Amino acid sequence: MSREMDKPLISLHLVDSDTSLAKVPDEAPKVGILGSGDFARSLATRLVSSGFKVVVGSRNPKRTAGLFPSAAQVTFQEEAVSSPEVIFVAVFREHYSSLCSLSDQLAGKILVDVSNPTEQEHLQHRESNAEYLASLFPTCTVVKAFNVISAWTLQAGPRDGNRQVPICSDQPEAKRAVSEMAITMGFMPVDMGSLASAREIEAMPLRLLPAWKVPTLLALGLFICFYAYNFVRDVLQPYVQESKNKFFKLPVSVVNTTLPCVAYVLLSLVYLPGVLAATLQLRRGTKYHRFPDWLDHWLQHRKQIGLLSFFCAALHALYSFCLPLRRSHRYDLVNLAVKQVLANKSHLWVEEEVWRMEIYLSLGVLALGTLSLLAVTSLPSIANSLNWREFSFVQSSLGFLALVLSTLHTLTYGWTRAFEESRYKFYLPPTFTLTLLVPCVVILAKALFLLPCISRRLTRIRRGWERDGAIKFTLPTDNALAEKTSHV
Repeated sequence: MSREMDKPLISLHLVDSDTSLAKVPDEAPKVGILGSGDFARSLATRLVSSGFKVVVGSRNPKRTAGLFPSAAQVTFQEEAVSSPEVIFVAVFREHYSSLCSLSDQLAGKILVDVSNPTEQEHLQHRESNAEYLASLFPTCTVVKAFNVISAWTLQAGPRDGNRQVPICSDQPEAKRAVSEMAITMGFMPVDMGSLASAREIEAMPLRLLPAWKVPTLLALGLFICFYAYNFVRDVLQPYVQESKNKFFKLPVSVVNTTLPCVAYVLLSLVYLPGVLAATLQLRRGTKYHRFPDWLDHWLQHRKQIGLLSFFCAALHALYSFCLPLRRSHRYDLVNLAVKQVLANKSHLWVEEEVWRMEIYLSLGVLALGTLSLLAVTSLPSIANSLNWREFSFVQSSLGFLALVLSTLHTLTYGWTRAFEESRYKFYLPPTFTLTLLVPCVVILAKALFLLPCISRRLTRIRRGWERDGAIKFTLPTDNALAEKTSHV
């Protein structure tokens, strides 16, 4: 039975069909690779296609030779490390000791460590894999690089993955040599300093969406709170006080009532930290004091919070389209028709409700469309095509417009319901009244900041003016003084 792990990620037919991988000029720089795993195969493919002459060192060359490009020379480890000056160590940490027999041949060479520890190994070992490799081979120069690049990205090309390659080493010349190789391979080297930074570089692949953890927990917490609140009002209250079983609302109706609340509050939380930051600057009279850590982290997570808001709003739109498809909705329509016939009412039309729903749906579509534009411009490929003024206009001005549209959408949904006694179930106010608190504060604060007396002062502070500092802004009184004044 063939071993699945011995199969390369990309077919050898595809690799050898490229003539650039079939033959490498003799004057090409020679690079060595220790290891024959998936990453070593992908690395050899990328190096060969980039114009390097590759020598692969394996414990069993005959078995692994067919897995590498035909242009790569697969031989024993002793022969592979004899001539190249740069050697990639593509083996796991526990196998480093098996390379100690090559210490004489490796003396004075550059060893590029591409390994990654598991999360448990990263917590268990105080030193990084690269530092451990350097301790085993003190006569070599160890460089940490390429560990954040996947094997698929190496074979398919850097356009399909992150182009940045963090590099660190104690020897600048070794870093420069590996950086030039990374550029030749189509990647962007990032100098991370000395080899002491290897532990930080090795921790990068272990992080799973680090910037999304707090926003996701925030959105999840809001969803649970609003879902429980709507459950008490829409399901538990009819069951307790009216003996009506409405638990069928849990999968769709209650979720659809909860999602817009979460989206609306999250969108307001995107612009609330900006209001708090501006308030602090006005109070302090300077922009050179650091914000509190909690506010600084809040400002850094605004993009993720906004995207989660768009996600919840999009789900709300999909759930709303599904509402008429429910069997319970059809029963309600039939019951309403029967009641209308029994009451001898041939025409049932409430002008106010018709206008309310038309305006409510229109505002909702406009708000979702604006949020979609914000989400699209958050993509790196789109954001990089915009200048700073365009990006700021979309994210700030149009974002605030989306918040205003969402507020009008919520107010139109509520209409006069907030003043009806029957809407206060278990003496709890309607859910939409709770969601209006934070957005209304943000909109009111934004309106206050537009007042000339506040707007001018805030603009001066953000341009470097300090209330109690030595920097004073003075305007020249005549042309001669204006010519002597230097402008920053």
